[in-house]
Amino acid sequence: MTRHAGFAAIIGAPNAGKSTLVNALVGSKVAIVSPKVQTTRMPVRGVAVKDETQVVFVDTPGIFKPRRRLDRAMVTSAWTHAGDADALVLLADAQELTANPKGRAADDTHAIIKALKDDGRKAALALNKIDGMKRTDLLPLVQALTAENTFEQVFLISALKGDGVADLFAWVQGKMPEGPWLYPEEQAADIPSRLLAAEITREKIYLRLHDELPYASTVESEKWEERKDGSVRIDQTIYVQREGQKAIVLGKGGATIKIIGELARKEMEEIFGRRIHLFLFVKVREDWAEKKEHYTEMGLEFPPDE
Repeated sequence: MTRHAGFAAIIGAPNAGKSTLVNALVGSKVAIVSPKVQTTRMPVRGVAVKDETQVVFVDTPGIFKPRRRLDRAMVTSAWTHAGDADALVLLADAQELTANPKGRAADDTHAIIKALKDDGRKAALALNKIDGMKRTDLLPLVQALTAENTFEQVFLISALKGDGVADLFAWVQGKMPEGPWLYPEEQAADIPSRLLAAEITREKIYLRLHDELPYASTVESEKWEERKDGSVRIDQTIYVQREGQKAIVLGKGGATIKIIGELARKEMEEIFGRRIHLFLFVKVREDWAEKKEHYTEMGLEFPPDE
């Protein structure tokens, strides 16, 4: 049989559930998830195979009106991958858009739709988080979002529960061009191990310190040492912008960072299938978001000064 392969970009406003959807479509965890908006900073590729088709799903950063350099880099990355994709899916939080039709998520979503229309790009619309919503509430939302005739098809889904995900996958599968597979059949993600390890730790920080820690923190895997017994030593640095933030990450007597490290190490061992020796350090670097090397580490282009 003829093989097909290509890229499908998942775009949307921050916190629409893109990472959860990509994980559901791929069938394994390839992207970090947290309740904090703008958790995804870089494109993460998850690879799924069905029949003779290989789909590379690209989890993109949320698209919103950027203010800082990092914001601009993330939004540019999202649009770049949207432009390169063979299939494009706009994911929107149905609950948020219904509850706050004039809120930030709605504004961002309508701005994305306008940009797609201006560019002549067709996409599928996936309304996420429909759990418990009435169809009578969903219908006006669908009508409002599809009024611009930008969408080829509309899907009502719950990425968390898996409802409607198979139908969305089938639509994407049908968009993949004929050609050889892009990755080995057993590969589920295209992300360097050092970077994935850093993302896992960043997720645990966000989940543990969702209310206390501001958005501006990052994690880098500074050292990756293969050991003779098959285990790996990983040294990671958590960068924050102020001394007060460092104290929050460390916790009283180092209790918080110990928990973060245990959770991260456990997940790394599950994903990498080997024993992990994880060592975490916290450093204050007020201007880390202005340093080019951090963008390179995250796979983002470093935007010029405005």
